Amino acid sequence: MDIQSTVVAAIGFLAQAFFSVRIIVQLYKSEKERKIASPTSFWIFSLAGSWLMFIYGWLRNDFSILFGQFINYYIYIWNLKERGTWNGMTAIFRGVIFMTPVLAAALVLNDAGRFVQDFFRKDGIPLWLVAFGTISQMVFNTRFIYQVIYSARRSVSALPLMFWIISLTGSVMIIIYAIFRKDIVLLIGQGLGAITYLMNIVIGVRASGSRDSRKGNRT
Repeated sequence: MDIQSTVVAAIGFLAQAFFSVRIIVQLYKSEKERKIASPTSFWIFSLAGSWLMFIYGWLRNDFSILFGQFINYYIYIWNLKERGTWNGMTAIFRGVIFMTPVLAAALVLNDAGRFVQDFFRKDGIPLWLVAFGTISQMVFNTRFIYQVIYSARRSVSALPLMFWIISLTGSVMIIIYAIFRKDIVLLIGQGLGAITYLMNIVIGVRASGSRDSRKGNRT
């Protein structure tokens, strides 16, 4: 592995480390509170990991990863803003974070021909696999679209049970994609993630059962 490949892999693993830490913290708090928790640190680690994953996907010329980060990125910011954390950051820092995807998109649109060549016509990677990877990311990231709609309707930043069900479904699809792409970063990250998603589903189902039981006792 040359120096460039090592650096790219290191960025990818660091991004996955942030994603793993967010789940560990969230899962710990959920176990402690006996319900699905949504700590502010979850969204901070999410934004940091997404920013790094965006760079990783671009350096690796992987359209599915890049596309997935576009969907999530501003949802993380919305949740931080909803919690009052975003406005507490310095204006310069917010500007750099906020504009990173916009600047990258501008570069892509500036040379659309090269973009298509790099991302859709890579040697040795069939179009069906690129399509499957993109669909996998779309399914996986639908969880945050659902989460932001759910939270906006209730005026609270939360992580509902369906969020974790969608997470597990998308994660399994990405694991399959990672196996075909021989992407160890995605494989390890999603493999660990799938376990925590399942654990959150168990916590959510138990919490829902407890609430139903209490309601039944009242009646």
